[in-house]
Amino acid sequence: MPLDARGVLLRAFILLLLATCADPALAQQATWTPGQPGESLEIALVTVGPGQIYWERFGHNAILVRDNASGEETLYNYGIFDFTEKNFFLNFMRGRMRYRIDAAPPQADLAKYLPERRWIDMQALNLAPPQRVALRDFLAWNAKPENAFYAYDYFRSNCSTKVRDALDTALGGALRSATVSRSRGFTYRMHALRLTAPDFWLATGIHAGLGPFADRGVSLWEEMFIPMELEKHLREVRVRDDAGNELPLVAAERRIAPAGFPDPADEPPRLLAGYAIAGVVIALLLVLLARARSVAARFAFASGAAALWLVAGFGGLALLGLWTLTTHESAWANENLLLFDPLALLLLPAAFAAARQSWRPGRFTIGVAWCVALLAGLALFLKALPAFRQANFDWIALWLPVHLALAWSLARRRAAG
Repeated sequence: MPLDARGVLLRAFILLLLATCADPALAQQATWTPGQPGESLEIALVTVGPGQIYWERFGHNAILVRDNASGEETLYNYGIFDFTEKNFFLNFMRGRMRYRIDAAPPQADLAKYLPERRWIDMQALNLAPPQRVALRDFLAWNAKPENAFYAYDYFRSNCSTKVRDALDTALGGALRSATVSRSRGFTYRMHALRLTAPDFWLATGIHAGLGPFADRGVSLWEEMFIPMELEKHLREVRVRDDAGNELPLVAAERRIAPAGFPDPADEPPRLLAGYAIAGVVIALLLVLLARARSVAARFAFASGAAALWLVAGFGGLALLGLWTLTTHESAWANENLLLFDPLALLLLPAAFAAARQSWRPGRFTIGVAWCVALLAGLALFLKALPAFRQANFDWIALWLPVHLALAWSLARRRAAG
């Protein structure tokens, strides 16, 4: 099918969906005084499920404003960024990201999600006419070029938290008051890992890069940095009409596009056993290779040690840079620096030399190797102290036996000389 024809069909499909998503239940449930300004307005939360590409894993959402009197529809989307912006990638690395809100016809925006096979839900919201007017006017003001940009943060200021805050303001704080004191014991890390679990390398990088900030318990209010959580928690909120009657905030909802693949798991993956097994197996292999006398064993040990020290050393430099050179607060004070240790880079010459039969490590090399191992042990010891609550037992289980095996192997090589 030609691309133009496909685009026309997608847009026609979205227009049909939007035409059918208006639900008389909204007008029937609300008992606002007829003729109030804003009576012709309808407000809906549009939620798009996770995709399969890494930047789609957390889902997306936006606010739809429909004026039944004029027929005008506008989708307000807070998730817009520009790769061509000056120093975009440098600013991204430094944590100085600028996102903006965009106002556009919904059919043009929503059509792009259909080829990605991501589900789309729409929730009509039970707002009083004055609340609808206030929300519409705020979003229109916010979408002006001079007001559109905001400082982006993964957890505290993203497309979903901006939508949450706009809705809460229109509701006079009802959304926050209903959720801020409640928690189910999840953390930012737990949510990040469960949503990125299908992408192993993305989940691994996030798990290593997040510091203790990501391990404090978050409230339901804070959980709504995830669009799917905002959609879910809106169902629990109640509002009152002019007569004082209690109504559900969500007047009606429906799925207007189906998912093409399963939703993420509700729980984060359990990684400790796998990481511990990997750490012990790697450590045993290193010890066996260090004890063997063949040329192949020496080269295998040297290659393995070099790879491990490279990962540990450059990984540690990355974590140190995130802490000291960026505004990524969720990566500050990362206890994984005791495991991904920049000192390991000092051992690279030893790794390259270990392939030679006559080579024996010097005292400096042995000292650095044991220092790296002891710092990894310190990461475990610190868990006994209340101030160190980062959820990094997985990484300790992986790296502690590896660093100990490498230090022991070098010490044995020196003693054998």
